[in-house]
Amino acid sequence: MILGKRLFGQGMDDGGPGEEEIEHVAALFTILKYLYVFCITDYFSWLRRKTDFDGHEEKIRTAIKVVRKYQDPLINERIQMWKNGARNKKCDILDVLIQHQNPKLTPEEIKAQIIELMLATIDNPSNAIEWTIGEMITKPMILKRAIEEMDTVVGRDKLVEEQDLPQLNYLKACIKEAFRLHPFAPFVPPHVSIMDTTIAGYFIPKGSHVILSRYGLGRNPNVWVDPLQFNPDRHLLEDGKQVVLTDNELRMISFSTGKRGCPGMMLGATMTIMLLARMLQGFTWELPCNEGYANLVESHDELSLARPLMAIAKQRLPSYMYPK
Repeated sequence: MILGKRLFGQGMDDGGPGEEEIEHVAALFTILKYLYVFCITDYFSWLRRKTDFDGHEEKIRTAIKVVRKYQDPLINERIQMWKNGARNKKCDILDVLIQHQNPKLTPEEIKAQIIELMLATIDNPSNAIEWTIGEMITKPMILKRAIEEMDTVVGRDKLVEEQDLPQLNYLKACIKEAFRLHPFAPFVPPHVSIMDTTIAGYFIPKGSHVILSRYGLGRNPNVWVDPLQFNPDRHLLEDGKQVVLTDNELRMISFSTGKRGCPGMMLGATMTIMLLARMLQGFTWELPCNEGYANLVESHDELSLARPLMAIAKQRLPSYMYPK
């Protein structure tokens, strides 16, 4: 979708990632980890000339070099193909960026945009589903209700498809509740006011940095009843309207909003819902025998699980439904 290929390198015989792709993905996750870590030089930029506190900037620079080692040759090759006329059809996002006009992007700008897109898309669906399944496993009645909805809407004689998703309101409510309690990032990207302004009675001087806490919005007791409880019912609408993963009243922020909102919102939402739907339809889920409970605790430096969720999946559909 971005670069027109699934893996860097040869990959494994079983179709999984090889050493090259593992290194590439590990570098992307390293960048993500340190992007949101508090760094004092972000606030006192003059310190950058003297020291790199905790080595954060060096770690990010090293990781970016690894990412570009794999991505840049492919981008350079594609740019040359367009110049030579060997390619004349836009098949992925890289093609769109190369052919973008007004303004035309330089090769370095294209490479930077590709890294941005990789970072923005690499873990959001998987992170959301890990939290959602973790919460559902610890609350069997919620898990049971979601599976019953799946069996009623889709059945067990075919796999869930995109056309089924509008009717899976309870499943979508479970994902939305996970978004509320466990946002993928603690803050929205910072904004700077370009003039003195007043919003909702708050005076914001020109030049102020404005940072909204996703975590704080989703757990605000003035907005949410029992904000620390995982309760998908709070997102179900009385009139039976479709549940969406965004909140127009901004009581929580999932995909950001406004003209700088996530451009992949619809795709990301569809992928997340479909992923959970397939996982719940295809398998039963339970904790391992030696795990008394799911340890749903955030990592100390990011909002993903501190320890990967361990769960046992068992086949629940006829054998012919599973690919060989």
